[in-house]
Amino acid sequence: MAKSTKSMIDIVNLSKSYSGPDGTVSALRDISISLDSGEFLAVQGPSGCGKSTLLFAAGTMLTPGSGTVNIDGKDPYIVSPDKRAEIRVRNIGFVFQEYFLIPYLNAYENILIPSLAVKNKNNKRETSAKKENQKRAAGLLKSFRLEGRKNHKASELSSGERQRTAIARALFNCPKILLADEPTGNLDRENEEIVLNYLQDFANQGGTVLMVTHSERAAGYASREIHIRNGKILN
Repeated sequence: MAKSTKSMIDIVNLSKSYSGPDGTVSALRDISISLDSGEFLAVQGPSGCGKSTLLFAAGTMLTPGSGTVNIDGKDPYIVSPDKRAEIRVRNIGFVFQEYFLIPYLNAYENILIPSLAVKNKNNKRETSAKKENQKRAAGLLKSFRLEGRKNHKASELSSGERQRTAIARALFNCPKILLADEPTGNLDRENEEIVLNYLQDFANQGGTVLMVTHSERAAGYASREIHIRNGKILN
């Protein structure tokens, strides 16, 4: 990916509230963030401050109460759910602390899962597309040093291998954006460094990374940081 200055995530005056047993809870209050291609932003703050709400709103999976979210110049919340899903599949990869791999599938099969979300409109190319997908998955296995674990089920992988598999899966559809929710929370120091280097490399190649983390060390890999408390940006 070549670097550019195109804004990939543009969030303006975003607010989101939830109804709780003790009344309304304001998760986000008038948040505005813009990320360009090649940026790696770390979002920090205490539990319950609104970090994950921000991430899911940016990921087109949580409708704002007010304000706007634009992904690569498109507002995913003014189109149909199918169109929104297409924007998400084409543009965004997700990496979570809990990995969310399918335990009875092997590493190779887990990496291939995103291929099921992309519809092939030309049936004549189905066989060719399948071969291309298999080649892509094999290449990602190699890139993430998982070739020797190809046929191991997710439940048989170490924590570091599971997270590397999850990142490979997130990259399968060549997204422009990676959204990471505490991606190193379950990892030891060595695997934390490996994962953060992958995220940093993705940004250095022109991708956009939005990472939520409690870790100061992890945040140090980002090109910039913001802190959220009580649903508001502090700096």
